[in-house]
Order: sequence, then structure tokens, then C-alpha cells
Amino acid sequence: MKKFLALLLSVVMVLSLASCGSKKDSDKGSDDYKDIKVGLICLHNEQSTYDKNFIDAMTQACKDLGIPESRMIIVTGIDESSACYEAAKDLVDRGCNIIFADSFGHEDFMIQAAKEFPKVQFCHATGTKAHTEGLSNYHNAFASIYEGRYAAGVAAGLKLNEMISSGKITADKAVMGYVGAYTYAEVISGYTSFYLGAKSVCPSVTMKVQFTGSWYDETAEKEAAEKLMNSGCVLISQHADSMGAPTACEKAGVPDVSYNGSTVSSCPNTFIVSSRINWAPYYKYVINCVKDGKAIPADWTGGFAEGSVELSEINDKAAAAGTKEKVNAVVEDLKKGNIKVFSTDTFTVGGAKLTTYLADIDTDVQYTGDTEVIKDGYFHESEFRSAPAFDLQIDGIELLNSKY
Repeated sequence: MKKFLALLLSVVMVLSLASCGSKKDSDKGSDDYKDIKVGLICLHNEQSTYDKNFIDAMTQACKDLGIPESRMIIVTGIDESSACYEAAKDLVDRGCNIIFADSFGHEDFMIQAAKEFPKVQFCHATGTKAHTEGLSNYHNAFASIYEGRYAAGVAAGLKLNEMISSGKITADKAVMGYVGAYTYAEVISGYTSFYLGAKSVCPSVTMKVQFTGSWYDETAEKEAAEKLMNSGCVLISQHADSMGAPTACEKAGVPDVSYNGSTVSSCPNTFIVSSRINWAPYYKYVINCVKDGKAIPADWTGGFAEGSVELSEINDKAAAAGTKEKVNAVVEDLKKGNIKVFSTDTFTVGGAKLTTYLADIDTDVQYTGDTEVIKDGYFHESEFRSAPAFDLQIDGIELLNSKY
């Protein structure tokens, strides 16, 4: 009996030690990152697909690294005004040593905070000024999302081809519509790459763009989509952040390519595919740099290879046959550099092929071109800075309004 009790006690001790070991392993991330506290400033809230994308990525990144929710603060509804500076200052006061902001107009206020709090790292998505500000604690980041939009455009072009071959439209009626927020280079780069992807498989395609003057305005985006459809557009995409355009497409039965995540649950009959930036790789990269005491680059750009650009699952119910295989092949070619999205062989401006172009890389108030970006036969997007600089109006794309 004593031998049995001794054996039982030894088994219990082994199990206890194993349990302690497992707990230690599960807490290892928290221990490693115990000096990290992260803040995220968002323009809107989770109702915006754009902001939700950032929020989800931050939550996932901290979970992957073992950073508990108590050391992650997300603030929403922060305007592109001094409210951003006040939010950043508050996050510093609450102990954050890394602060991210997600909207273009937050930049000047993030720079203001970075100058005031040099021991805190400030990271701004979509901005343009980090490489000229020269602050060791202020950084810009983006992703080569133009490659994701190009691949999504291929899916759109295949759908147009299907519509042509079935007799639903003729080749000259292969007109796409695009709901854009502003006439920023970011939006222009996006709709142009989407168009070039479609054109690579459907040569007769043309496109119309309607701007809303807002990143998030469900009514305006719905009305823009309806205007595009009423003007003859047979497929819609967007660079705006609400469900306005996708739901308008679902109601009208018009194929749709969304942005920042799948809308298939709300639009099962019309959603084809979506491209998005996955910010989690950048978040983890920055957090690890701070943990290890390493410098963070002024500009950072991730692509398909880094997991920073992603496509949703393709909705076979709405997509053309063979879309998944073709798009997967395109993504692989983009990863290998076999496809240059802005190859000057694929577009013209005013009927002419471009051989030179000075882009506004070192941003000033006049947005003066300062850097030659056409080399080796293509526009070198997101190579001289992370944020897009492609602001050309190419042939085949018509702007229905341009005041924004």
C-alpha cells in the first residue's frame, strides 16, 4: 500500500510539474513583452470596414505575441484634427510606448506628438512624411495593396468575359464602376491597378469613377454605386469603407469586388472577391523591434510574400469559372516579380506611352513632383516611400466628378 501511495504521489508531482511547465510556456509571450504597451488610434469604429481591419489586426498581433488586453488600448472615432494629438497624448499618459494611427489625416498630429514624446514610438499608416521628418521615433507604413487590387481586377475582368461570352453584354459594354473616397494618390493608385488587372484579361474594359469626398459615408457610397450602375456600369468596386456600395450591388444584382474583407455574408449573390491589407505583420514587426531595442525604418512596405496583402476567398457563386486558378497564378507571378502592375506597356496617358514621370515623393503643400519613378519600363510604386505616389489619369478611366 505504501509503495502504491508513493507511486501515486510521484505521478501527481510529475503531472503538476508538467502543468506548471505548460503554464510557463503559455505565459512566455507576456513575460517577453512585459515592457510593451500598445495604443491604436482609429478614425472611425468597427462599423467601418477600414477601421475594423486595423482593429482586428491589432487584436490578432497582440494575441499572437502573448500581449494581454490590459496592455493594448484601442481608441475609436478620432477625427483628422487636433483630436488625434490629444488621443496620442492620452495614450502616452496611460503608459503606451508604441502608438499607431490608421488614417491619412492623422499624420501631422502624430508628428506633433512624436516631437513632444521622443521616448515613444509613433507609427502612422498611409502617411508620407516620415522619410523627410528625420525623427527616430516617427514612422510610416503601407502595403503594396496595388498588387492585391490588380489581382482582384483580374477576377473582375474574368467576370466581364463571362458576361460577354454569355451574351449578357457586348465587349464595348464592359464598363466597370468604382466608388472612390478622395482624389488622393492612394485612391488613384488603387483604382488604376484594379483597372489594369481587369484589362489584362478583358482588353475592351473601360471604367468610370465616382468620388464621395469621405472615407466613410454609407449613403454617399450607396448613391455613388447607383449612379455608376445607372450610367452603364455592369460591375462595381470601391475604395471607401462602408457597406453602401456592396449592398446596392446586391439589391441590383450587379457583380461587386469589395475592399478590406469579404462581404459574402451580406451579398452572397454578387460578391466576387476582396483585397485587403493585413496589418498584423507590421504590428508584430514594430513590437519586436521595440522589445529588442532595434531601430524601426522610416518607411515599411509589405506585400503578398510578407502576408501583408491578402485576398479573400473567391465566391464561386458570383465569380466566373476558373477564377480561383487564374488569380492564384497571378498572385504567384506578382510575388516573383514577373508582373509589374504599372508597366508602361499596359497603359497610355493622353494617347502616349510614358517614358518619364516626376512623382511627389517628398511631400510639399503644392505636391510638386520631385523624384523620377519610371525606370526599367514601369512606375516604381511604393519603392521610394511606402505610401502610394501613382497619381496619373490614364486612358480608359473616366472621372464622373473630381472635386475631392
